[in-house]
Amino acid sequence: MARLIIEPNGEEVEVAEGQTLLDACLRNGIWLPHACGHGLCGTCKVTVLEGEVDHGNASSFALMDFERDEGRTLACSAKALGDVVIEADVDDDEDARRISVADYVGTVSRTEMVTPDIMSIWLTLPGAGLDFQAGQYVNVTIPGVEGTRAFSLASSPAQTNEIELHVRLVPGGVGTTWLHGNLKIGDSLPFTGPLGRFYVRRSAEKPLIFLAGGSGLSSPKSMILDLLESGYEEEITLLHGARRPHDLHFADLFRELEENHENLRYLPVVSQPEAEDGWTGETGYVHEAAGRLFGGKFSGHQAYLCGPPPMIDAAITALMQGRLFERDIFMEKFLTAADAEASARSPLFKRI
Repeated sequence: MARLIIEPNGEEVEVAEGQTLLDACLRNGIWLPHACGHGLCGTCKVTVLEGEVDHGNASSFALMDFERDEGRTLACSAKALGDVVIEADVDDDEDARRISVADYVGTVSRTEMVTPDIMSIWLTLPGAGLDFQAGQYVNVTIPGVEGTRAFSLASSPAQTNEIELHVRLVPGGVGTTWLHGNLKIGDSLPFTGPLGRFYVRRSAEKPLIFLAGGSGLSSPKSMILDLLESGYEEEITLLHGARRPHDLHFADLFRELEENHENLRYLPVVSQPEAEDGWTGETGYVHEAAGRLFGGKFSGHQAYLCGPPPMIDAAITALMQGRLFERDIFMEKFLTAADAEASARSPLFKRI
């Protein structure tokens, strides 16, 4: 075991042989900024103050030669070659719970197709179950599939012994195809978690806007259930966008919650309704519906965005035009190795 010290807070953890610096930190409840997990995006870049590391599979684009010479490394791929001291951008947030990442095995207790292409999977867990913060996700190991797949937790954190995941069937996706076609009640699914820094900043005590697209409803579902169960008093608005009405999963649940909670407002939005659908509600894209609902003025709120990248990009533009800026806009993107290689982080924003 090597010793890893993280500055500027001075925390110390042990690093096993072959373990990355990032994994060692997460498993000890210390969050470091990261995104792709494959050494490609550069989000997890840290400075080595003392000791040596093996840079592993860090991309020469994400970690250039001169940066390596200056003592920089990527925590998601670097392995300690003895005791190491690093300096990292550790963001201590009073609203973030410190929960150590661990490995679990869940048993499939039930499944349900909630839309034509989204399946809900419930996993039961023994003992104390999974402690997590609403908005976090897990990395699932799928039989016969290389690597892991990230899925947001859709259940309330109060349900520690049964968690819910939403899995959209991705055309050509090996992992989601296997889950949709082969998963059975009683099967075991290993996963690692909880992961992510997507959670409600309750201490701000601001009205909240959730914009979700398609299967991006998972995290907002968990977050809103948690907020209502804990007695959050500020106004909560959920806008969920889908192509057609049958794609609006859990609409009945949110309508029932809206009836029982004065501070919750639910607005489903359909972008491509057919005449046969008989849809009489909001149409268009979710950011357009939000603009109409709030009169194009979002200042004084916090916004939480979940969905495909084009939806998120359009939502950010609309929110900023309505005077809501980075400090009050939160989102989570799950990047595969291919996604990370093809994407670029905005030079204007640290978080969005």
